[in-house]
Order: sequence, then structure tokens, then C-alpha cells
Amino acid sequence: MNQEKQTKKQYLQQKLLEQQGEARIVRKIIMIVILVIVAVAACIGIGGYLYVQSALNPADPDNQKIQEVEIPIGSSVGNISTILAEQGVIKNAKIFKYYIKFKNESGFQAGSYKLAPSMTLPEIIKSLKTGKVVMDAQLKITIPEGKQLVQIAHIIAEKTNQDPKDVFEQMNDKAFINKMRAKFPDLLTDEIYGKNVRYPLEGYLFPATYDFYEEKPSLDMIVTEMLKKTDEVLAQYKDEMNEKQFSNHKLLTLASLIEEEATAKVDRDVISSVFFNRMKIDMPLQTDPTVLYAKGQHQEKVLYKDLEVNSPYNTYQNKGLTPGPIANAGTVSIEAALNPAASDYLYFLATSTGEVVFAKTLDEHNQNKAKYITNKK
Repeated sequence: MNQEKQTKKQYLQQKLLEQQGEARIVRKIIMIVILVIVAVAACIGIGGYLYVQSALNPADPDNQKIQEVEIPIGSSVGNISTILAEQGVIKNAKIFKYYIKFKNESGFQAGSYKLAPSMTLPEIIKSLKTGKVVMDAQLKITIPEGKQLVQIAHIIAEKTNQDPKDVFEQMNDKAFINKMRAKFPDLLTDEIYGKNVRYPLEGYLFPATYDFYEEKPSLDMIVTEMLKKTDEVLAQYKDEMNEKQFSNHKLLTLASLIEEEATAKVDRDVISSVFFNRMKIDMPLQTDPTVLYAKGQHQEKVLYKDLEVNSPYNTYQNKGLTPGPIANAGTVSIEAALNPAASDYLYFLATSTGEVVFAKTLDEHNQNKAKYITNKK
């Protein structure tokens, strides 16, 4: 009996030891599981932090290439975030969306923006709120009014450290021009290849200051911006152009003649009226800048012998407008071409002080020449 009790006691002790061993194993397993969960959570937390931190940085700090981003009217923060991500301006749409909400930003404006992957989120937000580019331009190119294509080529070449001849040659290369035509089919029509047109892009590069956010923008990029500006300006006058049956080419051609004849002290709409009055009676325009353009050289004065230059651009020998523009015209000259003043003038001349004197008859014009030019010599 005692032996049986002893055996049972040993059995219970053995069972207890086994249970204690299993409990230790369970505790170890639980501890390992807890440590794994903590480690995974820590990894997820660190990974999440690094992920968010990366998404808050510029999409590409070294990429200053400008992206044209259009924000439609009525776009939500989510829509804006998606558009920016699709354009490669930001890394992550959701993170940008939450960032905006966390910063309590609002007041974004619809419109067309020039943004770069190198911009920070605060810069992008500021641009979207102000409607302005907040990056500093790496290069500015200013094209004054009245410049001819060869002069514009020199300006671009000087700013971009290129050979003016190479720039001018490329701007007249047919493949290059056709590439521009593909971008602006409504602006660059078949008329730029019209009979006797000297340079297809003459008069189409709008006079303005252009900001570029790359240190070395390509000629393609530069000319594209200039043509885009011309396209935007002419779009404002489409109704008037249609009403008066003006094509882009005809309008820019007439505007260029006004631009080249105008001085700072003249109402260009009056000069415009002289051209219109002459064309109505089939009278040659007889404007000196066209003679200089025909000769392809700059002179202080046009001499009588110069009037004999054989060229379709010589408006002393040919009636009507020149085959194409002879320079780039600004907005004032474009508006003058569309809205000439009501006058009976057929003649005008510029005095030594820059004043422009108009006349209705040839006799009156000759009197003005004697008074303001001949007698002043």
C-alpha cells in the first residue's frame, strides 16, 4: 500500500514537472512572439516614417525641368494631388493630400502652372495659392519689340553661349520649323511657307521677357515659349480677326510694318490708317523699313537708289503687304493693325525729334518734307 502511494506521488511530481516545463516553454514562446511583434511594429514605424519623410521631399531635387500643370476650376485637394503626382512634380498624392490638411492650407487657384520636380512642397503650395512661379529663373531672355529674326538669333546665342549663325540656321531649318508647326498648328499655318517669304518664323516670336528654370534650355524650348506667347496673344483677338478677315500671317505682317515705322511719339493707329487708306486706293505702301529689310542690312537713311532694290519686300515697287512680317510686333502695333484710326491721311514722315507729321495730299507732304527735313539739313 505504501509502495502504491509512493508510486502515485512520484507520478504526480513527474506530471507537475512536465506542466511546469510546458509553462516555461509557453512563456518563452509568448515572449518571442511579443518581441517579434514589437520588432515588426518598430520596423513598420521606422519604415513608415522614412516613407513619409521621403514623400515630403522634392520628387527629384536635381531635376529643374519645368512641367506644364493645368489645374481645372473646381479641383479638390485630392484632384490636385493626383494631377501633381501624375506630372511627376510630387512623389505621393496621398501624402501630399494629408500634408495639406495637416498644414491647414487652402485657397488654391485654378490655372496653368509651371512647376518642377525640384520644388519643395511649400514652394508648390505657395505657387498654387498665389498663381505665380516661386522658383528663381536660371536664365532670362528679353526680346524687344521690332527685332528681326536674325537679331533674335543673336540675343538667344549670346544668352546661351552659342554661335549666332548656328542658332539662326536651326531656326530656319525646315525640320525644326515643322516640329514647331506640330506644336502650334493653328498659329503656324501654310502661309509661313508662302511664295517669297524669306524666313518662316519671322514676326512670330513675340517680344517679351522669358524666364527659364533650367541653366541651359534648348533652342526648342526657347522658341516654343516664344511661339506659345504669340499664340496666347493672338487668341485674344480672334473675334476681331475673323470679323476683319485677318489671318495670323496677314495681321502679324501689317503689325510689323506699323512697328517698324512707329516712334515713341506717335499714335500707331494713325499710321495704320495711312496703310489702310493706301491699300484701299491700290497705292503702294512705300514704307522705308521694307526697303531695308529687302536689302538685308541696317542703314540710318534710305537713299533714292535704295528704292530700286529688286525684292518682293520692297513696297515702293510692289503694292500691298510684304510676303510676310519684317520684324516682331508688340501688342500695341497688333491692336493698331486691327483698329486703324479714322483718317484721310495718305502720307507721314518722322521729324528729327521723333514727332510724326501726317498729310492728306502729296503737296502737303512735300511741304512737310521741306519744313521738317530739307530745311533742317
